[in-house]
Amino acid sequence: MKYATERKIVIITRQTRAGELAKKFNNLTQAAYYVEAMGGDIGEYMDESNAYKGAVAASRSRLQGLARVQLIDREHVPNFIFGGDDIVIVIGQDGLVANTMKYLDGQPLVAVNPDPTRYDGVLLPFGIEDVLHIVRDVIGGRRRRKDVTMAAAELNDGQSLLAVNDFFIGRQTHVSARYIIKADGKEERQSSSGIIVSTGLGSSGWLKSVVAGAKGIAEIIAGCEMPGEAIAPSPGWGGDYLLYSVREPFPSKTTGTSLIFGTVKETPIRIVSQMPEGGVIFSDGVEQDYLQFNSGIEATISVAAKKGSLVV
Repeated sequence: MKYATERKIVIITRQTRAGELAKKFNNLTQAAYYVEAMGGDIGEYMDESNAYKGAVAASRSRLQGLARVQLIDREHVPNFIFGGDDIVIVIGQDGLVANTMKYLDGQPLVAVNPDPTRYDGVLLPFGIEDVLHIVRDVIGGRRRRKDVTMAAAELNDGQSLLAVNDFFIGRQTHVSARYIIKADGKEERQSSSGIIVSTGLGSSGWLKSVVAGAKGIAEIIAGCEMPGEAIAPSPGWGGDYLLYSVREPFPSKTTGTSLIFGTVKETPIRIVSQMPEGGVIFSDGVEQDYLQFNSGIEATISVAAKKGSLVV
């Protein structure tokens, strides 16, 4: 079959909640029995799953005459080798966009909202009906792209990881993380619930919730209200600096609370683990894909050399 372009289209998909339940309970019948026995409604899961599968099938059907199309599930993305000329389409929620982008190297990423009635889709500007003409525009060089700054974590044992939204540095369990933080020419031993290092893209997510909580507590203590939309200063998606925030730092005779919020620009932030076990660094909310961060390991967090390329 002769295609309009030699470039390959890679569609990234994810497992639906119904699919995850079927996997857990061996099949949908047993999954439905469990959900309904607990007072839930399996119909909600099935409606969501059918809508998603329909969106994927419709996108694939529209694109098959244009180029070679390959479907890849999100669990295979870390080990998939993308071609330098591939056009990548993500069909899913915002998190799937972030978790795909960090494995690309400049390939255009088209983010598609499969179900606007369910997902707000901050990173999903396009609908299924847009897919064909957007990809045609990308092939013809008529579509603008937006650079997305990523964060990089480099450990002194050779491990490394990228983040599109943010890094979490702390403990696997809900106990205090112990470490030494080095930022802004200062150094401090800390005990906290962990550190969030966020990109501009991620500053409206986890970081925003951390800062919003701290802001609310400060307002209550101060006995006044300070309304405002700007929860945290965002560098924008392409801004070449990161923001860090320490969660619930604990002041004591041996731990401080002076380095709790700031920016990471030309000079990286460095964190030295003082946790014998259970220390981790993970990115973009994917706890399963983590770096071990135990005693003696030093992490250097900086702006990544490469950027994501989101089609807009």
